[in-house]
Amino acid sequence: MIWTRYLIAWKRWSKEFFLGGKLHTLGVLLCNFINYQSYFLTMTISEAQKTVDEWINTIGVRYFNELTNTALLMEEVGEMARLIARIYGEQSFKSSEQSGTAKDDLADEMADVLFVLICLANQTGVNLTEALMKNLEKKTKRDLTRHATNEKLRS
Repeated sequence: MIWTRYLIAWKRWSKEFFLGGKLHTLGVLLCNFINYQSYFLTMTISEAQKTVDEWINTIGVRYFNELTNTALLMEEVGEMARLIARIYGEQSFKSSEQSGTAKDDLADEMADVLFVLICLANQTGVNLTEALMKNLEKKTKRDLTRHATNEKLRS
C-alpha cells in the first residue's frame, strides 16, 4: 500500500516538477519527497478514503460495483480468518514456510479488508470517520457499565 501512495504522489510530483519538459533541480524534488514521506507514515481515516479514491481513479480505472465489492470483502475477510485460525487457533499451516510469513500475511490481509471496506464507503457516500465516532458514542452509552459488571470478563 505504501508503494501505491508513492506512485500516486509521483504522478502529482511529475505534474509539479516537469515544467516545459525540464525537471526542477534535484534538491527541490528531494526536499518535497522527504516532506511527503511523513505523509506516508501516518494516515487518518479521511486521508485513507481520499488515497483509495485517488488510487481507484488513477490506477484502478473505476470502482467495481457495490455487490462485487461486498463479495470481495467477504473473500478478504475469509482469507484473514483462515490465517487467524492458523496463527491463534488450533489449525496448522501446511508448511513451515507459510508459518514463517504468517504475521506479515495477516497484516496484508487486514489491509486488503480495509481497502475494500474503504472502497464500499467511498461508493456509498459514507464518511468512515463520522461513522466510527457515532458508533463509538453508541457503544459507550450502551456499554458504559455492562462490561465492567460482566462476571465472565473478570480474570
